[in-house]
Amino acid sequence: MQQGSGFLTVRQRRLAWLGFLLAAVQAPVSAQLVADGSWLFSICVALMVATVIIADDAARRRPADARPGD
Repeated sequence: MQQGSGFLTVRQRRLAWLGFLLAAVQAPVSAQLVADGSWLFSICVALMVATVIIADDAARRRPADARPGD
């Protein structure tokens, strides 16, 4: 059984992982340096990018002959 392909290309997937890691590292650093709560924005961005990576991973694991509604 063949694996399905995700909606991200390999380059986009690598950039998504890089963006996730940068946002995840930047949040605690800015929390230490900035007095306001603007570091929460980095957490939100990291969670949104992680959701896209997980959705792409699920699409890649789906068999190629499976329909999207099944």
